[in-house]
Amino acid sequence: MAMRNTRSRRQQILQCLIEQGSVQVAELVERFEVSAVTIRADLSHIESQGLATRTHGGATLVRTPPQEQDIHEKDALNLPLKERIGARAAQLVQAGENIIIDSGSTTMTLARHLRGHRDVTVMTNGLNIAWELANAPGVEVLLSGGLLRKQSLSLQGSQAEASLNAYSFDTLFLGVDGLDLQFGLTTHDEAEARLNHRMVERARRIVVLTDASKFGRVSLHRIARLDQIHAIITDPGIDERYREGLLRLGIEVIIAEPLP
Repeated sequence: MAMRNTRSRRQQILQCLIEQGSVQVAELVERFEVSAVTIRADLSHIESQGLATRTHGGATLVRTPPQEQDIHEKDALNLPLKERIGARAAQLVQAGENIIIDSGSTTMTLARHLRGHRDVTVMTNGLNIAWELANAPGVEVLLSGGLLRKQSLSLQGSQAEASLNAYSFDTLFLGVDGLDLQFGLTTHDEAEARLNHRMVERARRIVVLTDASKFGRVSLHRIARLDQIHAIITDPGIDERYREGLLRLGIEVIIAEPLP
């Protein structure tokens, strides 16, 4: 049976690349029962993310993307660093502002540090973030609609994307799975990447929250180019090469120092 779901097919092609090191167009055409044109488009997409190089008749793996973890596993990773990043991000939020907080484990720490803020409106696609702010008296919470992705406790899909159309935001606080100087901001899930890209379009300032372990990683789906963002909040472990590269692009690099 032909596989018409582009996202699922590309993920399976990437898995083949990881397991075998290379793939051939003819083999993939037979396996997925789609045209060679479709397979070549799939390989070109994977190549555009910096994960593979096209060869005559196929493609070869360049780098292996990290495996996705669910939200509970992510919450436990680098927690002290994430808390510092979230606290520093909260300092950027002023009374009267309208912000978007993307779903994620690092952005969740921002939500915790916003509980004492006043006159702030937050839209989020993260169920855990909405719950964290549900009884914060000075924070108005807007929750996007959409399909629940249980692995990340996030809402996504066409309904989530459409829910942003009527709004304009001061700042988007965005979490990512990977940040690469050449390929930009990436994430594991295609629907999440589309929604994040839409968030980027609806906010005047884009602030990325990420610990230093995400630098140099590339996941399958691109969210945005680096020249679309304004600031990155990270920890002191950032490699100097990345710090200098971001500064050359005109991106403010904010180092979250240890909490007092």
